[in-house]
Amino acid sequence: QVLLVESGGGLVQAGDSLRLSCAASGRSFSSYGIGWFRQAPGKEREFVAGISGSGDRSSYADSVKGRFTVSRNNNKNTVTLQMDSLRPEDTAVYYCAATPGEAATVAIWYDYWGQGTQVTVSS
Repeated sequence: QVLLVESGGGLVQAGDSLRLSCAASGRSFSSYGIGWFRQAPGKEREFVAGISGSGDRSSYADSVKGRFTVSRNNNKNTVTLQMDSLRPEDTAVYYCAATPGEAATVAIWYDYWGQGTQVTVSS
C-alpha cells in the first residue's frame, strides 16, 4: 500500500513557475516508478512526466519537455515536479501516481493515486 499526497498547486500567470510535490507513505518507495498526470475539464487524463524508482531515468510528454523537470528524493519519500514557463494550456488538476517497476505513460498501469492538486495558469 502506498499513500500519495500532492501539494504545491495554485494560481499563477503565464510564464511563472510552480513546484509540485508528491509525498509518499508506505514501504519500499524506491521500488515504485512515479508518474505525474494531469486532467483538464472535459479532457482525458494525460501523462506529463515519469521517473524511475532509482531516479536515474525520466520521461516527459512532448508538450512539457524542456519546461518541466521531475526528480525524487527516496530518503524523504518525495517526488517533485518543477514547472517553468507555464502556459494557460497547462491548467489542470495534477496527480502523482505510483506503479511497481518502471514509470509508464499509461494511467491504467498505476496502482496508487493521490487526490490531485489544482494548477491554474492565467494569460
